[in-house]
Amino acid sequence: MTPIELAEKLHARDVVLLAGRLLLSLIFVHEGLQLATHFEGAQKAMAALGVGTPLLIATIALQLGAGLSVALGILARLGAIGLGLFCLMTASHFHTNFASQNELLHFEKDLAIAGGMFILALSGAGRLSVDRVLTGFAKGTKIDPPIERHLSVGETSLLV
Repeated sequence: MTPIELAEKLHARDVVLLAGRLLLSLIFVHEGLQLATHFEGAQKAMAALGVGTPLLIATIALQLGAGLSVALGILARLGAIGLGLFCLMTASHFHTNFASQNELLHFEKDLAIAGGMFILALSGAGRLSVDRVLTGFAKGTKIDPPIERHLSVGETSLLV
């Protein structure tokens, strides 16, 4: 049995996608909860950066909503795109003082997380997701359809 066949048999791809979704979403759910539970302090800190209350509320909603979307696999592609764009915006507006090593690190971190979110948006949530369960119930079929074939599995040439 080849390593790829073994990975398919163990559903390793789906377990890795679940772990990646949970790791990527953790920072957003945590930060959204922190902002929501310490709203007055967050409001003052954001005002000092020129961010008004409506945008703070939208940020909390995005971080919690899209973060949970990615973690649970409910419209995960859409949540990942939203969070990826949020990271690009955050990097370009708040972390551009490259003379500060800390700001540079936050800029690079935001770019890396955005890249991970865009990869997730392309790959989808995998089998271990709420969307998959809901789709199975809606179709009234068994929840274990054939494995999707991806270029990264068993395909060695690029489509032209």
